[in-house]
Amino acid sequence: MEKYEIHSVGSVLDSNTSGDEQAKIVALIEQGHSVALNLSGCSYVSSAGLRVMLYAFKLAKAKSRDVCLVGVSQEVKDVMHMTGFDKFFRFYQTLDELSQP
Repeated sequence: MEKYEIHSVGSVLDSNTSGDEQAKIVALIEQGHSVALNLSGCSYVSSAGLRVMLYAFKLAKAKSRDVCLVGVSQEVKDVMHMTGFDKFFRFYQTLDELSQP
C-alpha cells in the first residue's frame, strides 16, 4: 500500500486560503510524497479550492504520485460530483481507513 503524507486543510478552501494551501501541497509532492488531503475540518470548498485539488492531482500524476481525499463532507462531495472532480480522487472516510491495507 502506498504511504501518504497527511496535509490537513483548514476550515475553508477558497480564494483567501488556496494560495497557501497549494504551496504546502505542492511542496510535499515536489519532495516525492503522495498526499492525503484531510478535509475533515473543511466545511466549504470554492472553485479556487477545486483548482488547488485538480492542480495537485495533475502534478502528483506527472510525478507518479497520488493525491487522495479524507473526511470529505457530504456538501463538498456533492460539489465535486456536480463538477466531475470526484472522478479524479479516491475518497476515505477517516485517516484510519486510509492506513488499512
